[in-house]
Amino acid sequence: MKKILVTGGLGFIGSHTVVELQNEGFDVVIIDNLSNTTIDVLENIHAITGKKPEFYKIDLRIKNDVNSFFENHTIDGIIHFAAYKAVGESVQKPLDYYENNIGSLVYLLQEMNNRNIDHFIFSSSCTVYGQADNLPITENAPTKPAESPYGNTKQIGEEIIKESCKAYRLNAVALRYFNPIGNHESIKIGELPLGTPQNLIPFITQTAAGIRKELAVFGDDYPTKDGTAVRDYIHVVDLAKAHIAALKRLITKQNKTNFEFFNVGTGKGSSVLEVIKSFEKVSNTKLNYKIVGRREGDITAAYADTTIANNVLNWQTTKSLDEALDAAWKWQQKQ
Repeated sequence: MKKILVTGGLGFIGSHTVVELQNEGFDVVIIDNLSNTTIDVLENIHAITGKKPEFYKIDLRIKNDVNSFFENHTIDGIIHFAAYKAVGESVQKPLDYYENNIGSLVYLLQEMNNRNIDHFIFSSSCTVYGQADNLPITENAPTKPAESPYGNTKQIGEEIIKESCKAYRLNAVALRYFNPIGNHESIKIGELPLGTPQNLIPFITQTAAGIRKELAVFGDDYPTKDGTAVRDYIHVVDLAKAHIAALKRLITKQNKTNFEFFNVGTGKGSSVLEVIKSFEKVSNTKLNYKIVGRREGDITAAYADTTIANNVLNWQTTKSLDEALDAAWKWQQKQ
């Protein structure tokens, strides 16, 4: 049985991936500093899968603590989620993002190299493409200067991994996510950010629940069909399963090069107003929202061409926008 370290494993995407890993028979150990989640998630993973993963509260920015963990554990592979992830916040706190997102990655790769650990899956982002010239975005699209410090940490992160794979003969896959939403069908885990949400869907559900007074829609003057920004919203369970496919590809040595990257989305773009209308339909709730100015760091539109991931990873999405929003609303109501 392969033992997989999942950093940020109690977070939104991490927790759903831990569930899928355990369902596939992997042994999982989680590192999380609980900066944007709670320890309750660990028990909820246990309730879903019947197995409680090992857990260690560690801040990956502290090199000695990272080293101490690896001194005491034998790991076969790493799925690295632990990172700050909000575009808008990264503009306000760039140094925090560079310290956290880059430093922790470097320390993990150093431990992998020192201990001959193979198999690394990196939580990357479609932000590496910036505002792409052509839509849908393929893996052949050039990476452009990042629109935000968050996006830049993902670009730099991929470069660090690629160069490390070349120098130290590591094997890695970067999954370039589009916009994860929804939650597990059990409604036991989901997206519950601490403090004010930085992503659209939890802000929508919290507004509908009366926790927030109104939803701010950042800009209605984009060159899109209704003037609002367009994104590719993927159900988090579909996204979690992409990590399993990528990990199995590395374990079975099917990778063609020692650093590969794949777009992970639905292939369909939805505007902010379309998401709002979909939510209102599935929840039978009228949403209070207000159009405000554009938010610094945001791009006009991004949605994936998923052909390569579909064919090479033998993976595809199965869940719709309506299904994801319905699940997110049920999750919010449970809170």
